[in-house]
Amino acid sequence: MADKPQTRSQYRNSKANNQPETQKSTGKGRRITGNVFKVVFFTALFVAFAGVAGGATMFYTYAKEAPKLTDAKLRDPLSSKILDKNGDVYAEIGKERREYIEYKDIPKQLENAVLSTEDSRFYEHDGMDPIRLVSAAAGNITGGFGSQGASTLTQQVIKMSYLDYTNKTLSRKAQEAWMAIQLEEKYSKQELLEIYINKVYLSDGVHGMETAAEHYYGKKLKDLNLAQTALIAGMPQSPNRFNPFTHPDLAKNRRDIVLKLMYNNDKISKSDMEAAQALPITDGLVDEATRKQKTYAYDTYVDQVIDEIGDKYNPFTDGLTIYTALDPVAQKYTEKMLNTDDVINYPDKKFQAGVVVMDTTTGRVQALGGGRETAESKKVSRGLNRATDIKRQPGSTMKPILGYAPAIEYLDWSTAHILDDAPYQYSSGQTLRNYDSGYLGEMSMRRALYLSRNVPAVKASKEVGYDRARDFANNLGLNYKEVYESTVIGSGEASPIQMAGAFGAFGNGGVYNQPHTVTKIILSDGKTEVNMEPESVVAMKASTAYMISDMLKDVLTQGTGTRANIPGWNIAAKTGTTNYDEAVRIKNGIPSDGTPDSWFVGYSPRYTVSIWTGYDEPNKNYLSPSETRIAAYMFKAMMEHLVAGQKNPDFKKPSNVNEIPVIIGSNPITRAAAGASGSNISYELFLDGTVPSRTSQAEKKESDTDKDKEKDTQTDAEKKAAEEKAKKEQEAADKEKAKKDAEDAAKKAQEDADKASLQAPGGLNASYNAATKTVSASWASNGPGVTYDVSVNGQTQNYATTSISVGGGSPGSTVVITVVPVKDGKRGSPASTTVTIPAEQTQPDTNQTTPPAGDTSGSQNNTNPTTNP
Repeated sequence: MADKPQTRSQYRNSKANNQPETQKSTGKGRRITGNVFKVVFFTALFVAFAGVAGGATMFYTYAKEAPKLTDAKLRDPLSSKILDKNGDVYAEIGKERREYIEYKDIPKQLENAVLSTEDSRFYEHDGMDPIRLVSAAAGNITGGFGSQGASTLTQQVIKMSYLDYTNKTLSRKAQEAWMAIQLEEKYSKQELLEIYINKVYLSDGVHGMETAAEHYYGKKLKDLNLAQTALIAGMPQSPNRFNPFTHPDLAKNRRDIVLKLMYNNDKISKSDMEAAQALPITDGLVDEATRKQKTYAYDTYVDQVIDEIGDKYNPFTDGLTIYTALDPVAQKYTEKMLNTDDVINYPDKKFQAGVVVMDTTTGRVQALGGGRETAESKKVSRGLNRATDIKRQPGSTMKPILGYAPAIEYLDWSTAHILDDAPYQYSSGQTLRNYDSGYLGEMSMRRALYLSRNVPAVKASKEVGYDRARDFANNLGLNYKEVYESTVIGSGEASPIQMAGAFGAFGNGGVYNQPHTVTKIILSDGKTEVNMEPESVVAMKASTAYMISDMLKDVLTQGTGTRANIPGWNIAAKTGTTNYDEAVRIKNGIPSDGTPDSWFVGYSPRYTVSIWTGYDEPNKNYLSPSETRIAAYMFKAMMEHLVAGQKNPDFKKPSNVNEIPVIIGSNPITRAAAGASGSNISYELFLDGTVPSRTSQAEKKESDTDKDKEKDTQTDAEKKAAEEKAKKEQEAADKEKAKKDAEDAAKKAQEDADKASLQAPGGLNASYNAATKTVSASWASNGPGVTYDVSVNGQTQNYATTSISVGGGSPGSTVVITVVPVKDGKRGSPASTTVTIPAEQTQPDTNQTTPPAGDTSGSQNNTNPTTNP
């Protein structure tokens, strides 16, 4: 369309000369009586197909109640107000941010992309498309009303301007149809396309495709390439989901669909389609630092509000009143904690965190911390929200979710259930290690959880079954397709807000509430109220939730989370840290005690707090051992702020849960005497029907005394026989204990010997021989019976010798050699060194490296991770 009309009057005066031969007249005032009849007929047919008698009459009744067409509503968006939990307005969004483009300046490439995607018969219908309508009606016969859409671009303009487009009732559809017919009488096709392209919402507070081109690519529409144009054209279907800044994978899929539709409609060639689809979605995107300055308070929280309602409403145009759960006091404290040194002393400006504060009983999110402000982030509108957007490995915070809670739920385990923290192999044959590379033997589930041992957690999940463990986790808002041994100890992915939702269910008696910021919305008519609270889901038995909460209390008092303990308060929590893959760690020069992620997730009966800490680029920056503690300090500061001046309720114990004193270390589990106390006594939780019948001798004697008082008729002979039996039982128990003590001592002695033989090999050195073009390495022996796993640039072989010679690499390359001692299937601590092959191979180049001190934590991947507490 080289000669596009310059004004709307010219549209109407010159439409016959400017339209393709296949297009009908598009000017105002054209005669469409026959087509109106056809549209009404097919609309009535559509209603009839939906199973409603008297469709035509009902259509007329609904249509006459439709809003009046006004030019102002058609072109101007209505801003929305966002209110906090007290009903006070803290943000107004939707004030106009747009660059208007007239039809004459709209690139033909964009028009083709929009119409191929949204309405390929746009120039052939009069607002309603009978062909699409009948197809949709047929689909609705089997799929239910509203299961298949039939909206034309004209109808979409109506929905954006006048109607609640989430309402799929017959009345709304009838009104939409009637108004679309009226709109086509009043405006030309070119005017309608111009309105659509300028009015449509494209995420990040952006209205109109010209504005979107500038926002995402820093260009005018006319300067976009085909792939970029296709993305802009495809975003209106779900703007926030297809935002290339925040959801690049979804954006690419949508872009490629638009390109395929353009090809199907003969607007581009197959080669053009394939070339555009081959481009990365990041092609041409502006840097995050150059995006528009943020313009509203509590931007992280507002971002989540927009995301939550974006698939149903457009807060930038719909004139909504949005009620949220924001607690301004908690939000201000969260931002103070993140962006000043008044609460926490952070190690550097790149250190980042994501914070979620949630009501445990409702899932209402009261505060969000999307990260620590930087010079770049202050310039960004809707940047990375680390409370909701990031997906990082959750480490040991997954142990109660995938290991112990499912065991209680499905197997009726008690908190005293015995698990053996002993050498264990993955199904692949690799050794599963604890963070300290040691094993503590038999222990209760409670102790295994608060000490964050890896082996017991995996054993628990395996006994439950990984599929059932996966389903349990997914009922808590996680999204795992499969669960493996490594997933149990944290090799999967989760966001802080997901972890808040999952742990909140433990504190809420097993009822899961999806974390959410929005509670209700009032539409622009000022009357229609929409409830936005997600439905609660019973994710587990109340007994399971209580028993997990009771064990997680011990994490704060005697486990890995003591730094976050608030004495006297009923709070449950779990720590979690992750580790680097060994090859990645060595490649990036990260020390063996470097950590990519540190988590602290916990809750009281009222508040749930989820905190992630780390770096945006973990291969360039890492957490030191002291820095992994910052998450705990943040949790304590946040929780102390929340509970200050509040009551201190406890978690409610269900009636089918019994608290019983047991002898620590007893196997089978043995009850202690009633009222017993001491360092060898632990009060554990048992479900009805699982309380141990075996009792200690002290309790048995008390029981016998009670029986004597109640049964005076017992004979001396019976008493003597009972005493003799008790004596024999005690002797047997003492003998068994002595045997076990001897076995434990022997086991410990063997472990000590093994540990000595499995220290990092000393004297590791390597050199390159230019004459033979080989790399040689040697090291000191760790003693008899020890072999060595030797890794050369990631390729591992086992040797019984203390030296190797292998072919060298290419000139200028670096060869990484790692030696790990192995004895009786147990792997020890590694020593590593590197050799650089000279660019000119004239002389050997030797580089000796001191072995790393202490044990290494291993790799964090889907085959053999080792997760810290």
